[in-house]
Amino acid sequence: MADHDTTTLIHHPYRPPAGFEAPQVGVHKASTVVFRDVAAMRARDWQHKDGYTYGLHGTPTTFTLEARIAHLEHGRHTLLAPSGLAAIALVDLALLGQGDELLIPSNAYGPGKSLARQQLARYGVGHRLYDPMDPQSLADTIGPATRLVWLEAPGSVTMEFPDLRALLAVARERGVTTALDNTWGAGIAFDGFDLGDGLGADIVMQALTKFPSGGGDVLMGSVTTRDDALHLKLKMAHMDLGLGVGANDAEAVLRSLPSIALRYHAHDRSARALAAWLQARPEIARVLHPALEGSPGHAHWRATCSAAAGLFSVVFDARHTPAQVDAFVDALRLFRIGYSWGGPVSLVVPYDLGSMRNPVPYQGTLVRFSIGLEAEADLRDDLAQALARLD
Repeated sequence: MADHDTTTLIHHPYRPPAGFEAPQVGVHKASTVVFRDVAAMRARDWQHKDGYTYGLHGTPTTFTLEARIAHLEHGRHTLLAPSGLAAIALVDLALLGQGDELLIPSNAYGPGKSLARQQLARYGVGHRLYDPMDPQSLADTIGPATRLVWLEAPGSVTMEFPDLRALLAVARERGVTTALDNTWGAGIAFDGFDLGDGLGADIVMQALTKFPSGGGDVLMGSVTTRDDALHLKLKMAHMDLGLGVGANDAEAVLRSLPSIALRYHAHDRSARALAAWLQARPEIARVLHPALEGSPGHAHWRATCSAAAGLFSVVFDARHTPAQVDAFVDALRLFRIGYSWGGPVSLVVPYDLGSMRNPVPYQGTLVRFSIGLEAEADLRDDLAQALARLD
C-alpha cells in the first residue's frame, strides 16, 4: 500500500504482541486516539472510561494512575491535574458559581487562599476564613451561600492538627460539601473518606508532587471522590478546563507508588527523632510537629492518624534575629533551601509569619524542615553545626 519510506514509517504494520507484561506500566502517549471506524468513534464515552477518545481524556497510563490513587485514598474515582494547586482550582471551579461562598481554614495552603482572593472573587465567588482549631468557628462562619468547605490537616507551615471529625460533623449538619487537602497524609496516615463515626470528606485532594512522586521532579495533583454524580460534575469541569498530565509524568508517579509506604514511614521516623532533638535545644522556643506532645492539635492527630509525614517547623527563640536565622539556614550543608517536600533531599525554608497569619501566632522566626531520606545522624550533625553559628 505504501511506496515511500516516510509513509511506511508512519503506517508500519508492526504491533507489539498481546499479553506482554512487565513490572512497570507501559507509557502511552497520545493526543490523537485512532478509532477502528466511525461507529466505534461515536460509541466511545469519555465520561465513563469505556474507551479512549482523546489524549486529554486519558490513556492506559493515566487511567492506571487514576485507579491506583483512588485505591490509595479508598475512593472510587480519581482525576489527575497538572499540579496540586490545579487540583484545588478544579474543585473550586467545578462546584462554585456567582453568589456562592467558599470557606477556607485560616492556616491553609497560601496559594489556595490566593486563588479565592485573586481569581474566584472576579467571578462573584466569595470566601471567608475560619479557625480550624475551633469547630464553633466553622459553625459560626457557614452561611446560606456557603457551598464548599475546605479542610487541611495539618495546617500549612504552622502544622496545627484540627479535629477533622468535629469539622466534618458541622459541615454535614449544614449540608455543605467538604474537600480535604490530604497531601500531608498521602493516603497513608489516615483515611480521608472514613474518619470514624460515619464521617469523611466528600472530596479528597492530593498534591502528587509530594509523597506519591517522591523524587522532587514531577508536578501533579489528584481529586478523588466516592460519589458518582459528584465525580461527573468534577470531570465535566476537568474537560472544560483542558486539564491533563503528561504520560512521562504519570509513569514517574506510577514507578514511585509501590514504595510510598516505605518512604513515608522512613521520613516519619527521622522527622520525629530530629524534632525531639531540636525541642531540647536552647536556640529553639517551640517545635511544631503533630506527633510531638504539646504541639497544637496533638490529641487530634493521635486520635486520627497512624503515622506522620516528615515535615515540621521550629520557632527560634526571640533573641535570635531574622538575619541570624537566615544565616543559620545558609549554613546548613545537607538541607537544601527550597519549597515542597516528600522527596529524597531534606529541605529548609524560613517563613515570615507576619505575612501569612493575622494575628501572628508565635513570636520568633519560624523555619520549616522537610526531612528527606538521608541518614538521621548526618542530618542532626548538620543542624548542630549550623546552630553553633547562631551566637
